[in-house]
Amino acid sequence: MSPTILVAYASRTGSTAGVAEALAETLRRNGALVDVRPMNEIQDLTPYQAVVAGSAIQNHQWLPEAMQFMQKHRVALSQKRFAAFLVCMTLTIGNGKYRQEVSAWLDPVRLLVHPVSEALFAGALHISKIPSFSDRLKFRLSVLFGVWKEGDHRDWNAIRSWAASLPPLLLK
Repeated sequence: MSPTILVAYASRTGSTAGVAEALAETLRRNGALVDVRPMNEIQDLTPYQAVVAGSAIQNHQWLPEAMQFMQKHRVALSQKRFAAFLVCMTLTIGNGKYRQEVSAWLDPVRLLVHPVSEALFAGALHISKIPSFSDRLKFRLSVLFGVWKEGDHRDWNAIRSWAASLPPLLLK
């Protein structure tokens, strides 16, 4: 049986799920067997040689179900090759000005398991997909005042490039 990589994700509006799918597609093109699954559906990491885990950012942190996944599987993850990513609209502000601050939002993950690789990706803002009325209103105001622009800000080349760099790190 060939080694399999799990790409696990937590997403609110689908942007992070799309990144996870693109990562998996690139890993497959590079010869890896890959499963892609939402974190809250994963019970057992035994079938996987390596795990790539990522979350959308909300209030400067991984989503609660993502941190629950990390805590629940901490021991198993520490025994596997592990890579982490986040998807965050803050990366679209100020030409990378906040990249170091956004990177620090991975600190709680790093405290649980040390990633062999990390990536930070800008997300997509589609206000109509935001479930909460108050959050939709906040984002509409932010767009109106020029903080963010609505649309897809994911850098697919950067996503695929990071994914292509992972097999030698994860499948040792």
